[in-house]
Amino acid sequence: MKFILSFLLCLAVASPAMASVTISSPYNGETVSSPFTLSANAGWCSGQWISAIGYSIDNSTHTTLWHNNKINTSVSASGGTHTIHVKSWGYNGSVCMSDVKVTVTTLSSNSVPSGTTSSGPWMPSNAVSVSAIQMLSNWKATHDSGTGSGWASGTTSLVASPSRGSGGTRAFVTKFSDHAGERYSSSFNDDAYAKNFVYDGWIYLGDSAKYLANLELDLNQTVSSGNTVIYGFQCDGYSSTWDVSANTGSASSPHGAWIHTSAYCNPRAWTRNTWHHVQVRYSRDDSGNVTYYSVYFDGKRTDINRKVFSTYSLGWGKTLLTNFQVDGLGTGGTINAYLSALTIYRW
Repeated sequence: MKFILSFLLCLAVASPAMASVTISSPYNGETVSSPFTLSANAGWCSGQWISAIGYSIDNSTHTTLWHNNKINTSVSASGGTHTIHVKSWGYNGSVCMSDVKVTVTTLSSNSVPSGTTSSGPWMPSNAVSVSAIQMLSNWKATHDSGTGSGWASGTTSLVASPSRGSGGTRAFVTKFSDHAGERYSSSFNDDAYAKNFVYDGWIYLGDSAKYLANLELDLNQTVSSGNTVIYGFQCDGYSSTWDVSANTGSASSPHGAWIHTSAYCNPRAWTRNTWHHVQVRYSRDDSGNVTYYSVYFDGKRTDINRKVFSTYSLGWGKTLLTNFQVDGLGTGGTINAYLSALTIYRW
């Protein structure tokens, strides 16, 4: 009898209840560009070890298959809404499946290859926009104590020159010592529910750009949970990359960090005394993750396709807020930077 009980106990341990397939990317309802990353895994299926895992799209009879229990692959799909079916098979024939629905964007800005020129990031016709944010009167300057070992101070005002011909220009004059930075910010609206954004602005740098280490272009959003999602994006003159910000801790115990991407950017290499067009598209999910899709610099698109956790319990009130931060390079100097036609789209 003891042998039989031990045998049955072993069977119970070795044959767990059915576990569903877990899809970690994309999330259900996400808007993606093609190709997108599909990541999933399965540990069991109806109490059976996994022999294979695969996926199909919509009603297709074709299944792409792997003889293991994980998927991490690039998937291409036409524009529109699709259902991605991820299936796993047990060694004795059981089948388990999970689905996610995604919307694939395909307008010209997303259908052209990375590195080519087009009209800019895709957005739906019903996207809400706030334009001429640089003209608002509530811009303020704050020293960013997390930069350098010195000190920075700054002033900002509307100026007549340089001018793009329309839309008005805001000047940012930053004095710094020992690599310090100054953050300029403006609260321009509030929307706790928007999940998709496009940052669109024009930037002008003169000869003082030789003192510029990083140029940071941020958006902060207080969401319905009360947490703040930070969409941080900077042109990093140290690594010569576009960087995205991430919270490598948790919302309640945050640790902010910059993550280098493979996309090139160095603000000191920008053509001087010229207006440059910067457009960035990103989105968030309900779990606090931010996905950065692409950046357009003077119309040239470079894909980012990076998802990071970027949510903080800051106790802020409702706001949509943008930062324009100037970080100094070297022992000291004065940097003049200019911003025009800043528009932020959301949907």
